[in-house]
Amino acid sequence: MKRLAGEIHQHQGQRALTVVAVLTGSVVLLADLIRLLEMPLRVGLIQARSYRGAATEPGPLEIHAELLPPIKGRDVLLVDDIFDTGHTLEGILPQIQKREPRSLHSAVLLRKQKRQQVAIEPDHVAFQIPDEFVVGYGLDFQDEYRNLPYIAALEPHELQGPPSQ
Repeated sequence: MKRLAGEIHQHQGQRALTVVAVLTGSVVLLADLIRLLEMPLRVGLIQARSYRGAATEPGPLEIHAELLPPIKGRDVLLVDDIFDTGHTLEGILPQIQKREPRSLHSAVLLRKQKRQQVAIEPDHVAFQIPDEFVVGYGLDFQDEYRNLPYIAALEPHELQGPPSQ
């Protein structure tokens, strides 16, 4: 996380920054990241989801931007938990760009290898991971496991049914 924050500092300097986190998976990342950023900053939220229920493959992207603060003329950093196919980032960036920020960059905790289906790339990546379904540190499976203080890959048989209770 310190390396990611360092990259952002190197790019942004001490210019004010609006950090926009994608709900719900990036809330843990958001909390840890903003504690490491030293420039003046504001925080905003945007909700996007493409996984529903027991799905392990993304569906149509739904975006809700009602929680965004005014960002016109501001430097904005979009923070997301995972860059998988890339469709979430590809869908959200134009929604934010419509609000006329001065600059717009992206940071992700995880970039899954061999899954990308879009031409865009995140500007900052904390970790590259193999093509496995991961949970923890904000990432979930059927709304479970977000609270794990680490990231873990689920085994294929664990993706077949509901999580244990």
